[in-house]
Amino acid sequence: MYLPRNSISQLYKHLLVTYHSQSPPVLILASLEPDALCACRILTALLKRDYIPHKIQPVAGYNDLATAGEQLVQPMKKQRGGIGGVVVCLGVGGMVDISTVLGLDNISHGEDPSGGVQVWLIDARRPWNLGNIYAGRPEDALQLLDDNLGSRKPEVVNGRIQPSYQPGHGGIVVYDDGDIEDDLVLERKAYLSLLKMPDVEDDGELLDDSDGASEVAGPVNGEGRSRKRKSWSDREDGDEDKDEDEENRRPRQRRRSGSSSTVASAPTGTPRRRRQDWQSSDTESSPSRLPPSSPPPAPRQASPRKLRRRLLRLRRDQEAVLHKYYSSGATYSEPISSLLYSLAEALGREDNDLLWHAIVGVSSLELYGRTMTGVGISTSLDAGGSAGWGGQRGERIRQALRDEVRRLNPPDPNDTRGEAARAEASGVIPTTARSPTDTSIRLSPEPRFLLIRHWSLYDSMLHSPYLAARLHIWSDVGRKRLHKLLAKMGVSLSQCKQSYTHMDMDLKRGLRHSLLTYAPMYSLDGLVPPPDTLGSGKSGWGFVRSWGWKACLSAMDVGVIIGAILEVGKSGIHTHATGKVGDDRGIAQGKSLDDEDGTLESEAWVERFWEAYDALGNIEALKSALPTAQHLHRAILRTGTSLLEKRQIRHLRAFRMAVVKEGPDVQLFTHPAALTKLALWVSEAIAEQEREKKGGKSMPLVMAGLNERRGVYVVVGTGGGGGVVDIAAQEKRKQRVEAKARRREEKRAAKHAEREERRPREGGDDDDDDEEVEAESEEEDEEDGESDGEEDEDRGYGTNRFGNAFQEVVDETNARVKIDSFEHCVVEVKKEDLSTFLESLSMKAVIG
Repeated sequence: MYLPRNSISQLYKHLLVTYHSQSPPVLILASLEPDALCACRILTALLKRDYIPHKIQPVAGYNDLATAGEQLVQPMKKQRGGIGGVVVCLGVGGMVDISTVLGLDNISHGEDPSGGVQVWLIDARRPWNLGNIYAGRPEDALQLLDDNLGSRKPEVVNGRIQPSYQPGHGGIVVYDDGDIEDDLVLERKAYLSLLKMPDVEDDGELLDDSDGASEVAGPVNGEGRSRKRKSWSDREDGDEDKDEDEENRRPRQRRRSGSSSTVASAPTGTPRRRRQDWQSSDTESSPSRLPPSSPPPAPRQASPRKLRRRLLRLRRDQEAVLHKYYSSGATYSEPISSLLYSLAEALGREDNDLLWHAIVGVSSLELYGRTMTGVGISTSLDAGGSAGWGGQRGERIRQALRDEVRRLNPPDPNDTRGEAARAEASGVIPTTARSPTDTSIRLSPEPRFLLIRHWSLYDSMLHSPYLAARLHIWSDVGRKRLHKLLAKMGVSLSQCKQSYTHMDMDLKRGLRHSLLTYAPMYSLDGLVPPPDTLGSGKSGWGFVRSWGWKACLSAMDVGVIIGAILEVGKSGIHTHATGKVGDDRGIAQGKSLDDEDGTLESEAWVERFWEAYDALGNIEALKSALPTAQHLHRAILRTGTSLLEKRQIRHLRAFRMAVVKEGPDVQLFTHPAALTKLALWVSEAIAEQEREKKGGKSMPLVMAGLNERRGVYVVVGTGGGGGVVDIAAQEKRKQRVEAKARRREEKRAAKHAEREERRPREGGDDDDDDEEVEAESEEEDEEDGESDGEEDEDRGYGTNRFGNAFQEVVDETNARVKIDSFEHCVVEVKKEDLSTFLESLSMKAVIG
């Protein structure tokens, strides 16, 4: 089931009304990323205000999610002695069958498989597992609805929760940010059609003469994809232990459990009682044109063989729609922190604290390259400020947050001289609060520098990924270009190398004007937001919050610090001055670091989650973690510079490849998120080089980081650019597809009418009709292929398909690979199998 955006508060209000002292605590499963962390902060603040007990369980990957399901979720089921309850998944499980992972799909003796447990699924990753959306309703609840349809309105229609819906039955509820209703029209029709179809054995009768069709139908029907995802322990021990194989693999996104049905994406528990005997509308033949005195002939009944062939053809058409959806690659939609803030707004509970968490969560996406086409660099970063993420949709979200800032932070009535307005108009970024009690949020024309309030101007420019790529900071020539830019701006090296807060005030006042004047000379048009014009709404401006005299931080600063805590840990540095990296994974406690399966590593990451969670509500903890963030980004600059200077980036067939296996910072990049930041830094630098060479198109980048302790490489695949979707062009393509579908239906109806009119005169045979229909289908498929090619050329961007490519490599080779991360473009490969893995990966399509 899915909850539409305009009813986002419906389930929470019901929880508020029905919760009592005997109810179990709300269980929150949160992923280890800043966006989910901020969303968790918003949700827990709402629950605390309503005195609803809750428990937070951080999960590092699919293995942790399955463990949480076994130890925490299943005991809540009525079959296990519980009384049901609510489980909230933040940033986890959207791309897999969550009921299977959590163990809510075991059906026995006609009981409700969910056991009264309702799962709220809130995730920004795409594609959705359609089983969560359209088959997340428990079987007994569906039966209850059907028995009473005559006396009341249906509660769920085609997966959409209606206003009359009464929670309490359990099941999976997906929170829709608008994508399901607007973008999944074809997928919804295909999925629901497959649910209603009877099971008919497919012996390949229609595919004997069509090799192309068999290539599509095979993967959709599950052929060739039935093997489980394997970890290195399974590769070494053969097939002796299937249970261990189940634990180490990531759950299937498109595999149906407990059924032999060919509905590839339907999850366990698909309500079979809703399926009905398929009847073709084509069998209703129109009456022949005979004289009025002659009685109309009886409609000719289609033979069972013809009906079966039609059913198989229709099923394969619908399965092809789902296959195309699932194989298109991973993308990102609206941040879940923004969605949770919308929930707070609908409840009338919004305030500055919740708004700040939403702003930090939205701002953090740019740091991790999470775009509307998956993990990768954005090609539209020249708009100024942080306008590069999400295209028009992302800018609409940020503009809504700016409006909220103005609404919740009105001008101070005591400021009769308008000093605040003049300071904002001057374009100077705030570095201090207005008063000792000032905790307001303000808009600020933030330049694309890194931690400028806590570093010198020179260091913040030096470590900026945006500047590093465009000025070629990794080379001596690039450093000289940076010095020339500062000289033209009238800033001496002695001034810019001291702390920014202690710089000359006149230089700070003129900094934005100087950047607007001289940055375009170095192709740095997006370095600062454009000048504010009437009606622009301060497009590209960032957000700043004060904590009295204690601190003044931008949203991007907080995102950088929280990310560093999650990736390195607050105890990740022994001595900042020497740059030696410590390890918070048990050295002080004397724990063994033999961690081949990654258990200790996951435990350490969960501990960092709590450090970051506390830091979001404690400004002193945030300030104490600043050296960790600075150290991480120094390491990114050092390592990225080394890779580029030593020409260690190899060019393979489908992507570029870089390996981090030596150097003082290699241990830092064993965390997938830190390695992703490094990969994005290098990708942007290479993309800028390619752009300077006659506008060459950037290629995807695969980066591997060696974890010597565990003997594995962490591998991440990033897209080659085009991270912003052209919404206008997308809408035009959608209109073209709809118009083509209408023309096709009209053409098909006309040919069908012609065949029915011709049949009584010519005595046509069913087999002849089938051959005509198959010929028409092949013709339509060819037209679709041509139109797809045109759309690909039109589109000019590609989604990140590394998750699909990784799975294909695992299925085809003996490489020992562990796929456990919620980020599907991240895997772990045994040290000895990296070359085999990359060789096979180079032959795959990694961009959709």
